[in-house]
Amino acid sequence: MRAIVVHGAGDLRVDERPDPVPAPGEVLVAMEWGGICGSDLAYWRHGASGTAVLKHPLVLGHEVAGRIVQLGDGVTGLDPGRAVTFQPAQLVGDGLMPERLAGRTNLYPSVRYFGSAAFDPHTDGGFCELKAVRAEQIRVLPDGVSTRHGAIAEPLAVAMHAVRRAGDLRGKTVQVFGCGPIGSLVVAAAKFAGAAVVIAADMSDAALAVARAMGADEAVNLATSSSPPSDLELVFECSGAPGALGPVLRATAKGGTVVQVGNLPGSAVQAVLGDLVTRELTWVGSYRFIEEIDDALAAMRAGLDVAPLLTHTFGLDQAGEAMRVAGDRSTGSSKVMLRLG
Repeated sequence: MRAIVVHGAGDLRVDERPDPVPAPGEVLVAMEWGGICGSDLAYWRHGASGTAVLKHPLVLGHEVAGRIVQLGDGVTGLDPGRAVTFQPAQLVGDGLMPERLAGRTNLYPSVRYFGSAAFDPHTDGGFCELKAVRAEQIRVLPDGVSTRHGAIAEPLAVAMHAVRRAGDLRGKTVQVFGCGPIGSLVVAAAKFAGAAVVIAADMSDAALAVARAMGADEAVNLATSSSPPSDLELVFECSGAPGALGPVLRATAKGGTVVQVGNLPGSAVQAVLGDLVTRELTWVGSYRFIEEIDDALAAMRAGLDVAPLLTHTFGLDQAGEAMRVAGDRSTGSSKVMLRLG
């Protein structure tokens, strides 16, 4: 089979690898679609994503979907031909959590994740033609949800977890700063959760157009607007840019809440944070998701449309060009999709 493999910084290849065989308790899936994520770009550009550093070649991809082709011994309740996506996280160890964190498996200290170099050996992802996956990680796609859209269940789950961290959004006005793929999905998730008004803010007209198509009621270009957003009760910061933190905190109303969705650097950065104290803001972190992937699939079945997010499509053999386009905002790209099979 063919697989998209990163060998080091700037070294991306389409390699031939042996076809996997499902072990007992596993399911073999013919992969159909994958979406390029920021972590995929980080491994390609830097040979690392956060603190996870490449030590060996790694198959990228955790936003993926396909169809079951074979069941390993002992697997029941699944059928060949079914369209599926995945819960890409697998807890390592006994899975026990402190009582205060009960159920918050996204905070479990040791998690293998598709397409991650956090462990050695690394955990290969799903940008390949065939993948053997533990049966409990399989999520069957609802009728009417294609594998192309099903591959977006993982980032939509990230957005829905962030919205859940914010509490009840019904009837509220919400601001989303940063309208890359995750920010635009937060827009859609906030509207789906009942937000009355969602205001999108970014420095790219192309990104704002996607956010509009995903449900934003208003769009503000921060690079050209003479009246930037202010006095906002509930804000989602989705850019992950340290330089944005000061303006975002200043734009938040006194006593308001900021949900930090954008992944901030793991190293020291400069940021203006004084308003966090003087405005008595609540700053809430949001990391991956728990089981909101099931909520994401239910939302898509109920009509949440991710199609406007999917701006570019490439074949598996065009992986290098796909990564270049995904990593260059001047291309107007949002979610770049790979046709894997």
